[in-house]
Amino acid sequence: MQTDQETPAASAPDTGRWPLLALAIGAFGIGTTEFSPMGLLPVIADGVRVSIPTAGLLVSAYAIGVTLGAPVMTLLFSRFGRRSALIGLMVIFTLGNLLSALAPDYWSLLASRLITSLNHGAFFGLGAVVAASVVRPERRASAVATMFMGLTLANIGGVPLATWVGQQIGWRMSFAGTAVLGLIAIAALGLALPKGGRGTRPQVRRELAVLTRAPVILALLTTVLGSSAMFTLYTYVAPMLETLTQASGSFVTLALVLIGLGFTVGNGLGGRVADWSLDGATALFLAALALIMLAMPLVFGSAAGAAVSLLLWGAAAFAIVPPVQMRVMQVAADAPGLASSINIGAFNLGNAIGAAVGGAVISAGLGYAAVPVAGGVLAASGLGLVWLGRRQGRAVTDLTPCEAEG
Repeated sequence: MQTDQETPAASAPDTGRWPLLALAIGAFGIGTTEFSPMGLLPVIADGVRVSIPTAGLLVSAYAIGVTLGAPVMTLLFSRFGRRSALIGLMVIFTLGNLLSALAPDYWSLLASRLITSLNHGAFFGLGAVVAASVVRPERRASAVATMFMGLTLANIGGVPLATWVGQQIGWRMSFAGTAVLGLIAIAALGLALPKGGRGTRPQVRRELAVLTRAPVILALLTTVLGSSAMFTLYTYVAPMLETLTQASGSFVTLALVLIGLGFTVGNGLGGRVADWSLDGATALFLAALALIMLAMPLVFGSAAGAAVSLLLWGAAAFAIVPPVQMRVMQVAADAPGLASSINIGAFNLGNAIGAAVGGAVISAGLGYAAVPVAGGVLAASGLGLVWLGRRQGRAVTDLTPCEAEG
């Protein structure tokens, strides 16, 4: 595969339809396995005989695995060809989900989730490079967006379906079905991606040095706080609905579909507003997310209020993703592949923090109504971080090349 410094030739043929579809299938599977446990926490907790907050640590374990695995797996697999690397990462994904389906107890399920998570950051980091390489230069951004669309579509189709299967047949079958998605992705990647040559050894020290720059750290911390706010609620959305809205299993599935629709709308909206201003878009959507989450306890008493608020929440939560991803890529332009993977890890570090915060709120006896309030505080903290960065003259979009080097 090409290193981070290499770019596809300007004259590269636009042959991206099938490779992008294959990458989107992989993203769909990853999104399904990442998010489906949120809708199955009560079922999984009962199945492995632990409390719901303890089952929530399965989400944290996955997120921590992504955070730690993103740079390691990216650097490790970069010496292989792109096609081989992506197929290998999906093999890890498939094996992890199969082990989750067969896990006899909580601790083995926890270990299986860690194994599954190792492919996540590297797949998206390397997949973004591949997506850009199979289309003409003027279509690279849309090609990368097409791959990530698989992730948002998972929240409309894959996650609700996996939740329904888990509720009706059993959570083990949900993981088994996701493993089948992995096999489909492996076949699609093998058939659609060009073979290419072997990769090259990355310049680890130089690339890691890029990540120590102050603007990069600021952008990554903003990603962490935005994701923490999102997952404080998302991890416990099923028991929240069951407790506060008296929701049935069918309504929980519907709510997950609405969240997925919100994610998809927010992804597009966030990208368009980010074209206007990266800092402005980040601040705008963090503020919207904070306000929506703080208002949720007031409207979750009715099914209609819960449905509308979750749709709006999903849009605000995922609208943050394009601007924060672009911020990191912009200030770490010397190592875009590694930075992209690291930022996926930052999202998942936020996932782990959010799941832990939500679990702590529940364990402290504050009730499920306090969960979105805690998330709103985290979102407001992220907004404060953006404001602080601008106050210190470190707004990412205003950096000159010389300042970025510093």
